[in-house]
Amino acid sequence: MLSVQDRAIIKSTVPLLESGGEALITHFYRMMLSEYPEVRPLFNQAHQASGDQPRALANGVLMYARHIDQLDQLGDLVAKIINKHVALQILPEHYPIVGTCLLRAISEVLGSEIATQEVIDAWAAAYNQLADILIGAEGAIYDQKAQAPGGWRGAREFKLVRKVQESAEITSLYFEPADQGAILAAEPGQYIGLQLFIDGQEIRRNYSLSALSDQGQYRISVKREAGGVASNYLHDQCPVGSSIMLFPPAGEFTLQASDKPLVLISGGVGITPTLPMLEAALATERPVHFIHCARNGQVHAFRQWVDALAARYPQLKRFYCYAEDDGVSPAADTLGLLTQDQLAQWLPEQRDLDAYFLGPKGFMAAIKRHLKALGIPEQQSRYEFFGPAAALE
Repeated sequence: MLSVQDRAIIKSTVPLLESGGEALITHFYRMMLSEYPEVRPLFNQAHQASGDQPRALANGVLMYARHIDQLDQLGDLVAKIINKHVALQILPEHYPIVGTCLLRAISEVLGSEIATQEVIDAWAAAYNQLADILIGAEGAIYDQKAQAPGGWRGAREFKLVRKVQESAEITSLYFEPADQGAILAAEPGQYIGLQLFIDGQEIRRNYSLSALSDQGQYRISVKREAGGVASNYLHDQCPVGSSIMLFPPAGEFTLQASDKPLVLISGGVGITPTLPMLEAALATERPVHFIHCARNGQVHAFRQWVDALAARYPQLKRFYCYAEDDGVSPAADTLGLLTQDQLAQWLPEQRDLDAYFLGPKGFMAAIKRHLKALGIPEQQSRYEFFGPAAALE
């Protein structure tokens, strides 16, 4: 337990984190990744280069400091972190490395006049408290997944048995276990971790599962990203028959049981986790409104599949919004950005509904504002990040 003095010191550093937290965390990452190569596979270098990962961690550290007296006020932030760690197989031995580098960064960036020994000691105690919470929670999940039917611990070998091009940018990959055994059932909305070895370097990535896992397979649908090491490798250098090491499915952003109307809103490759959610919901009589936004029809994946479901299930209504008309693809229901007025027309008349939305951060921020303005209860409006966790303004 942290002492009263430790808590007071941590809270006194909040203004410093608000103004300089990102610089501190950027220094922390630079130090850790250069001095501890064993942890490099755990971090997406593209997110490092863009600043997304430092910003996300800086936000997390700031939130932790603000709520050091009431950690329950962190909401689902801790659950998101735990699940991302589980999908990447973060282990207890990684935590001392992070702690050492974080304390060094605090000392070196803030300087000895501010980062006194008392401040360093307080942050060491606070970090150890958080590490103990995460290690305990992650260990319990690792045990649970290992003991569940079809479950396993660590990396398991799978075979790539099928590849399907879904759009100009997105390709689906289907995996089956090399040992031909059972697989752990994934909840709709979860993602899976991949351990890849590219040009002699290990990297790990999380990808949303884009189909239910009830056929003994896992499917991911990957967008080719410009300069994306993992996405381009999976598109171009991973033929059918390849062996890939997978970690068990994880993620707390899952379809919750409800009889309320369901609204699934996605932008771009954000469509992927909504697909198993759609499949699961259609197995009930629950009304579903499926709304997808894409740049144009060429990059719109799974349109024919969703259209076929809409023809088969009367409780499903689907709507498409394209930013532009490519002049070739089937038309969208509307062109331009998805406005609040247009969304209002596509939502069920009953505003007591469950909404799930995913896509680029700016897209999700706009959807969050629209849903709030249209009277959707905040606790019934859920979203997930593809990259590092952060806050939507």
